[in-house]
Amino acid sequence: MANRLSHETSPYLLQHADNPVDWWPWSAEAFEEARRRDVPVLLSVGYSSCHWCHVMAHESFENEATAAYLNEHFVSVKVDREERPDVDAVYMEAVQAATGQGGWPMTVFLNADGEPFYFGTYFPPAPRNGMPSFRQVLEGVNSAWTERREEVGEVAGRIVAELAGRSLAHGGEGTPGEEELAQALLGLTRDYDEKYGGFGGAPKFPASMVVEFLLRHHARTGSEGALQMASDTCEAMARGGIYDQLGGGFARYSVDREWVVPHFEKMLYDNALLCRTYARLWRATGSDLARRVALETADFMVRELRTAEGGFASALDADSDDGSGKHVEGAYYAWTPAQLTDVLGEADAEFAARYYGVTEEGTFEKGASVLQLPQGEGVVDAARVESVRQRLFAARDTRPRPERDDKVVAAWNGLAIAALAETGAYFERPDLVERATEAADLLVRVHMDETVRLARTSKDGRVGANAGVLEDYGDVAEGFLALASVTGEGVWLDFAGFLLDTVLTQFVGEGGALYDTAHDAEPLIRRPQDPTDNATPSGWTSAAGALLSYAAHTGSESHRTAAEGALGVVKALGPRAPRFIGWGLAVAEALLDGPREVAVVGPRGDAATAELHRTALLGTAPGAVVAVGEGQLPDDEAEFPLLAGRPLVDGRAAAYVCRAFVCSAPTTEVDALKQQLTVRT
Repeated sequence: MANRLSHETSPYLLQHADNPVDWWPWSAEAFEEARRRDVPVLLSVGYSSCHWCHVMAHESFENEATAAYLNEHFVSVKVDREERPDVDAVYMEAVQAATGQGGWPMTVFLNADGEPFYFGTYFPPAPRNGMPSFRQVLEGVNSAWTERREEVGEVAGRIVAELAGRSLAHGGEGTPGEEELAQALLGLTRDYDEKYGGFGGAPKFPASMVVEFLLRHHARTGSEGALQMASDTCEAMARGGIYDQLGGGFARYSVDREWVVPHFEKMLYDNALLCRTYARLWRATGSDLARRVALETADFMVRELRTAEGGFASALDADSDDGSGKHVEGAYYAWTPAQLTDVLGEADAEFAARYYGVTEEGTFEKGASVLQLPQGEGVVDAARVESVRQRLFAARDTRPRPERDDKVVAAWNGLAIAALAETGAYFERPDLVERATEAADLLVRVHMDETVRLARTSKDGRVGANAGVLEDYGDVAEGFLALASVTGEGVWLDFAGFLLDTVLTQFVGEGGALYDTAHDAEPLIRRPQDPTDNATPSGWTSAAGALLSYAAHTGSESHRTAAEGALGVVKALGPRAPRFIGWGLAVAEALLDGPREVAVVGPRGDAATAELHRTALLGTAPGAVVAVGEGQLPDDEAEFPLLAGRPLVDGRAAAYVCRAFVCSAPTTEVDALKQQLTVRT
């Protein structure tokens, strides 16, 4: 028998290609083999930057005796949850329903029909803290399979029936209105951590989708409380250890309530979402800190995650070599006072320790500290700070680097395209817009086929075998729409339209409900369907947002109707669980505001055109869409429908703002355009 993972595109699967376990990728052939041999399937789900996935792999899957037992009694299937979010979602729902908790690595035992009957996450190599060893679990499952098969079948049947019986309420008819959004804000206020910013306790996750809702709610209603929660949360994160004070970019989450110690893996999706969040916070407030963090995070993504093909890699590991050959979490990022002195000399090391909160006892492990900015807004020598930061960054660059997961995930690249396009436009960094365009080109060339179906992943320019799920279509369309608004290139609006047409034909169910997998996708024991945000916007609400923006650009009634139908779930869940449907609430804010449609007409390269365009992009009206291009073109020649038939005004560049079928008078003045995009009604 042979391990079958060596030809996969997933770095996580490739990490297991040399295991003595006879791994199969997720495939019909694996289940046929289980049926032929009459053995259960061990499904092991993880991802490449997951710390405990590495631990279990080293302890159990690299162990010859454990592998031999697995190979004799099971068909072992390894899944990268980032490549197959549908498989992960279905079985994680079963794990959580059965055990009350979930996480990765996920360990599930299935019959040859894919029906689960025993669940777990990490299992140690020897019994520990009341947990059985992995070998004990394997022996127990094998015993049940061979001696109590009827019982196993009953359990599997019951679990599948329970999952199938979970119907999703869409909130009935209608879209969320003022009342639901006000209730959502009240709920967030109750969950808000006034002392440390953010929502809930430890572990604390960056709340980028919720912050986007708060910024839009403030823009539409003037709510100072909403803006305060957004600003204070963003400042607390940027000053905390969750933010890389030397190299920019955010870690996955904080293990504590105070944002001090992060879980050190850096994910593309977090950084794309937070880059856009801080750019939009700057747009709303002019905050220098927000500007700095947005640009540093954009530069981090380009420097550390960009692939040779122009896309963006998925993640950097939490662990790295600590210099002794041992892989340790946070080794690349943490500092002791002695290490500061080695790099900076005594005087600057003392200054750096004060500035970055490095202590003798340490804030992390073994006397090391995670760098923060704990001080207030006191006067500091900016040149000295920059000198210290650059020297520490250069010294850190000589340390063994965390491993990178090089696969390109369509959805997360869509988020990065939106972030880099907007950040580049706001801060006049055309290089960032170029990087966004190159990533969009890669998605079209490699991920999109001739029928405009998306593949979920690629690696080294080679497309993966797994079909895109709803979040891929929603997030990539969102990225293309942002790129269209920034560049004035209507082809990106066209590509977004192709993807959203696929959403309408393949993902929409009855009553406006959306499914995470296409109608013609591989059938699983349950068709996944989750409207709530996790680390990224749900496929459901990301698609709703893109559908709404596309409808505003084109006037398409079918896309707007689909967006409104999808938002019924936000009407139901927004007031009850606002922390978990932030993107849906943000889309609801856009719907309530119109959203506004802005057409800027004028000669390309003209300074007045550029100034009106930039002003339009900097408007804070929720979800406003922007088109820019030459004026006075007939309908069939305009790159954007919003430009059709819109002439210059007295030979000068002009902006047209419309909302809910009503248009303001066109203006050639920047201040008048600002007013049309910020007036609250």
